[in-house]
Amino acid sequence: QVQLVESGGGLVQAGGSLRLSCVASEATRSIYQMGWFRRAPGKEREFVAAIRWIGSIKYYADAVKARFTISRDAAKNTVYLQMNSLKPEDTGVYYCAVQRSPVLEYESWGQGTQVTVSS
Repeated sequence: QVQLVESGGGLVQAGGSLRLSCVASEATRSIYQMGWFRRAPGKEREFVAAIRWIGSIKYYADAVKARFTISRDAAKNTVYLQMNSLKPEDTGVYYCAVQRSPVLEYESWGQGTQVTVSS
């Protein structure tokens, strides 16, 4: 099973930016899609963004559209999440995961990286 390691989180003021990275432990040729999710304190985990590995089709939650950008570097087995114009409600633990086919659930969740946005 592929292992994922997230990094890039931190403390930032509202309006600031962060770039998260998610590195996969093996070649991602068997991956259909990779996604970013987040869990805010006291809330359920929610979808943030996803990118289709072949074709780079991108999907975003309405709450982050136009502020966040997902991208990937296949040569580095890495997915990025560029987060701009951060808001306090973006605070949470951010996770990445892989989806091996459109009929399977996301799997291989990373350990998460904390993002804290102060007002």
